[in-house]
Amino acid sequence: MTQESALARGVVAEAVGTALLVAIVVGSGIFAARLSPGDRGLQLLENSTATAFGLMALILAFGKVSGAHFNPVVTLADRLLGGIGTRRALAYGGAQVAGGCVGAIVANLMFDLPAVEVATTARTGSGLWLGEVVATFGLLTVILGVVRSGRAGAAPFAVGAYIGAAYWFTSSTSFANPAVTVARTLSDTFAGIRPASVPLFVAAQCAGALAAVGLARFLHPDLPAAADQIVVPHDER
Repeated sequence: MTQESALARGVVAEAVGTALLVAIVVGSGIFAARLSPGDRGLQLLENSTATAFGLMALILAFGKVSGAHFNPVVTLADRLLGGIGTRRALAYGGAQVAGGCVGAIVANLMFDLPAVEVATTARTGSGLWLGEVVATFGLLTVILGVVRSGRAGAAPFAVGAYIGAAYWFTSSTSFANPAVTVARTLSDTFAGIRPASVPLFVAAQCAGALAAVGLARFLHPDLPAAADQIVVPHDER
């Protein structure tokens, strides 16, 4: 297999995987609001459960092809640790954002909503920004800790479990993903975020990711900078 074909396969896997992830997040949020009107706690339980289980399944399905990042800050961490090159990292990031936007549109259409409906839910304030730093730091710490300790096979379950928990213990309900954050601006529903709230959310996510990379290097100084993979082993970088 040529490097070009391996890159193409990885980019498609990241685009489709992120699209399905956003469809799960947004679609389950819409359905939860309809199933449990007026009960925000139950809506969050339904949304978080669907997202946690869906994420586990997607990582298992696409991990061997691309590493199942589905998240620009995971790709950034892999690049900083030497696991992938700049070209692949940029291609993955673009695919993740594009795929996420498609996933939001599909979720809207599945529930008979306009294909694009710009979100109006304001998510702002120091508490929410700190929540995103913590959520993203925790996510990357789980991923890098599991992988760099030689237990990559457990990563899909660890990541899904962490995201399910982080919905509840972080003030922001754990977006922890710039691509998903951008995509959620396209749905004015339970899962939406208005575009003006996005830049500081993304900045907080990047800060959390960088802190996690620094911690991983400190906790695992005996390992080489290059990582075999971030989530599960994949065929070619």
